[in-house]
Amino acid sequence: MPASEFHLPAVFDLCATFAFALTGALAAIKRGYDIVGVFFLALASGIGGGLIRDGVFITGTGPTPLLADPRYIHVVVGATIFGALFGGRVKHLHRLIAVLDALGLGAYAAFGTQKALAYDLAVPAAILVGVINAAGGGLLRDIITREEPLVFKPGQFYVLTALGGSVAFVFLTIYLNMPATKAALWAIAITFTFRALTIAFNWRTTSVAPLVEPEK
Repeated sequence: MPASEFHLPAVFDLCATFAFALTGALAAIKRGYDIVGVFFLALASGIGGGLIRDGVFITGTGPTPLLADPRYIHVVVGATIFGALFGGRVKHLHRLIAVLDALGLGAYAAFGTQKALAYDLAVPAAILVGVINAAGGGLLRDIITREEPLVFKPGQFYVLTALGGSVAFVFLTIYLNMPATKAALWAIAITFTFRALTIAFNWRTTSVAPLVEPEK
């Protein structure tokens, strides 16, 4: 495990949670949900990855900070109200949301990986936890709405971007003995750059079906 520890700045953490929760709120509004449905989908999108991390992979550590700290629920409520009131105008903020999403993706990948390593999970498992911590909210959102999860479909690199951040954090901290905070900043920078290039050039994954289908 890393010799030092990386802490997410509270303001950044809450802003990223707001951005993730807002995407869930907008998805719920698009589906015609009432305010209760909008809130719960915002909750799943905002803190779902962390809930999966602490409820499935790292258990027996007491209540997750995501529920013990009321600020996270307050942020989700704020995203719900903001989405309900200004959902039609949020498109003007899509660039800001995309930036926060890209930054949050790398930060949560590094943070989740670090927390898994601190509880003595094997490196491959810790990387998996980091990826789920970063992208699990969207996965949970799609499961709740009975949609085929977007992370399973061909599309812009998202999970692969989170994977890059998690692997970078492990490599820098464990194999290069870099301090955790410095390694996390590098992981965030790598993830953000990769995600930005993915959006700019529309890099996309493709289906493996053509690779395995027999030739006619």
